[in-house]
Amino acid sequence: MSHAGPAPEPGAAAPAVLAEIPSERRGLFGTLLDAVRGVTVDYTQIPIGRAIVLLAVPMVLEMGMESLFAITDIFWVARLGKEATAAVGVTESMFALVYAIAIGLMMGTTALVARRIGEKDSEGADRAAVQAIVLGLAAAIPIAILGWTYAPELLELMKAKPDVIRVGSGFTRLLFGANATVMLLFVINAVFRAAGDASVVLRVLIFANVINMVLDPLLIYGIGPFPALGVTGAAVATTIGRGSGVVLQLWLLARGRGRIRIRRDHLKLDPKALGILARLSGPAVLQFIINTASWTGVVYILGDFGTEAVAGNLVGIRIIVFGLLPSWGMSNAAATMVGQNLGAKRPDRAERSVWIAGFYNMIFLAVIGAVFVVFARPIIAAFLGDGAKAGAAELEYGAECLRTIACGFLFYAYGMVFGQAFNGAGDTWTPTWMNFGCFWLLELPLAWLLSHPLGMGPRGVFIAVAIAFSTLALVGGVLFRRGGWKARIV
Repeated sequence: MSHAGPAPEPGAAAPAVLAEIPSERRGLFGTLLDAVRGVTVDYTQIPIGRAIVLLAVPMVLEMGMESLFAITDIFWVARLGKEATAAVGVTESMFALVYAIAIGLMMGTTALVARRIGEKDSEGADRAAVQAIVLGLAAAIPIAILGWTYAPELLELMKAKPDVIRVGSGFTRLLFGANATVMLLFVINAVFRAAGDASVVLRVLIFANVINMVLDPLLIYGIGPFPALGVTGAAVATTIGRGSGVVLQLWLLARGRGRIRIRRDHLKLDPKALGILARLSGPAVLQFIINTASWTGVVYILGDFGTEAVAGNLVGIRIIVFGLLPSWGMSNAAATMVGQNLGAKRPDRAERSVWIAGFYNMIFLAVIGAVFVVFARPIIAAFLGDGAKAGAAELEYGAECLRTIACGFLFYAYGMVFGQAFNGAGDTWTPTWMNFGCFWLLELPLAWLLSHPLGMGPRGVFIAVAIAFSTLALVGGVLFRRGGWKARIV
C-alpha cells in the first residue's frame, strides 16, 4: 500500500527527488539494508512506510550506541571499588542537567532543520545548523567553568562521602569541563537526523564508541604505555571518544556529501535563527527536567517501603527503559517526517506519518510488553543474579514493577510518537504541559494516594506510573487530532 501522498497538480513542476531507489531493493530486506547503509531520498515524496523505516532503523541503533558510553564506563570502573562506582553514579545524576539541555537543543534543532529541508531551503538548513552549534557551545561554556572549578563541592553537595570525593573529583571535573562534546554530539546528530541523514548519526556513534571502549581499560588501569588514571581515565576515554565523534561530524558537515553543507560564508551569527532555536529548545529542556524529576519523586515515595522496593523499582525501570529505546528511534523518525512534510506544505502527509509510525511502534511494543508481562520474574532474576536468592522481596518488587508498567505499552507506543511529533512540528510547549499535568499533577499524587492512604504499597506506585503514561498517550492523541500543530510557524 502506498502512502506517498497526492500527485502533483497538472502542469506543476514535479517535486525533486534527491535520488532514485533501485527497484530491486524495494522489499523489506532491501529497505532495511538501505536504512543501515544510508540512501539519499526525498522523505516528503517516497511512500510513508518506507520513509519511516529508512529513518527509524538507524535511529533505533543510534539509541543503543548512545547508551554504550555509560555502560562501558561503569563496566570497567566497577572493578576499582565501590568509591569509584559511587563517584560515577553521583556524577551521572548531576550530569542529567547537561543531558536535559542537550536534548532540548536537539529537539529545537530537529524542528528547525527539518522544516527548512522540507521547504527545499538548503541555505536556511545550513545556516540553522551553524546556529545550533553556536547555541550548543554557548550553553556548554558556563557549565564547563562551574563544573571544572567546583567539582569537589558539587560532589559534597550531593552528600558524597570523603573517599568518594577524593577518588571522583577528577572524573567529575573532566566530565563537566568537557560537556561541550556531549552538547555538540547531540546537536549535530540532530542536524543530520532532521535532514534525513540518520545513517550518518549511527556511523558517528559507532566510531566514537569504539574509541571509548578501546581507551577505557587502557587509561583506567594503565595498560602498556598508558598512565593508570583510575576513575578519571574513564572520563578521559569518554571525552576523547565523544570529541572524536564531534570532529568527524564537523568534517562531514564541511565535506558536504549529505543534505547539509557548512561553508565559510555560513560561519556568522544569525540572530533570527538563534531566537527561533532558543524559543523551541527552552520548553524542550523543561520537558526533560519535568520527566526526570517525576522519576525522582517516584523513588522518594517508594523509599517509605524500604530499600528492597527502591532497588526492585530501579532494576525494573532500567529494563523498561532499555525495552523502550527502539521506540525512541521510531518517535524521532516521526519528528523528522512531521518537520519535513510541514515544510513541504503537506500537513496531511505529516499527520499520516505519525499515525503509521505509532502503529509500527505499537506492534513492536506489544511484543516487548507481552514478553515483560509473561516473563517478568525470570527477567528480573537474571538481572539480579545471585542477589535474587538473598533478596526475595527485591525480586518480587522488580517483577511487579516490570509487569505492571509493561501492561500499558500499547498506550506508550502512541504517546511517545505523539510527543515527538509535536516537537518535530515546533510545538514544544504542548508536550511540556502534557508532561507537567500527567507526571506532576497526576502520577505523583496518585502514587502517594494508592500506596499510602489506600494501602496498596509499592504496587500502587507502579499502577500510578502506568496510568500516568497511558493518560499521556490519550491526551496526546486528542490534542494531535485537533491539528493545531499543523499551523505552527518555525
